[in-house]
Amino acid sequence: MNEEKKKLLHSFIIPVIFIIVLFIIEIFQKMSGVSLIVYGLYPHKVSGLIGIAAAPLIHVGYGHLISNSIPLLLLGVGIAYFYPVSANKIFILTYLVPGIFVWLTGRPAYHVGASGIDYGLVSFLFFSGLIRRDTRSIALALIVTFLYGGLVWGVFPQAGAISWEYHLFGSLTGILCAFIFRKSDPYKKYDWEDEEETAEI
Repeated sequence: MNEEKKKLLHSFIIPVIFIIVLFIIEIFQKMSGVSLIVYGLYPHKVSGLIGIAAAPLIHVGYGHLISNSIPLLLLGVGIAYFYPVSANKIFILTYLVPGIFVWLTGRPAYHVGASGIDYGLVSFLFFSGLIRRDTRSIALALIVTFLYGGLVWGVFPQAGAISWEYHLFGSLTGILCAFIFRKSDPYKKYDWEDEEETAEI
């Protein structure tokens, strides 16, 4: 097995393990009849602080879980493959930081789900691609956004139970990560890319 295949397979490890954990938690909720929503993030309440760590693990049904898991897998693998040195740090930041700001500023309701991570990862890929001129990152971010078009509008205030606050702060965290890690995992361009740039000058 060559190095690229090993690198690709290794990129699946963390995203897949995390998604398996999410499904185990949701299966537990369904089979036991116990709702874990009360462990979600509830802004401004001390008891709601546990949600900063717990909320991304809790979902409201399989539909909610699947809609978060598919982009999480695509984005997680993409970042682990393209940015192996900083991938784990980016994941931790997009996991925790949005929750802190939701607790400080969010509506008085339980906020749950991994969508804040999704928004953080897609935002990181897109803006990191712009900063580094890394067309691979931009392309993957745009593909995921195209497949899940609601990502664009999810950061704006809206009626209903959707936590647009998590989406907004996830996106802002992703932009912050793109700036913080702009010099990590330098983008190695292919010869044909350099030739294109030379031809355009």
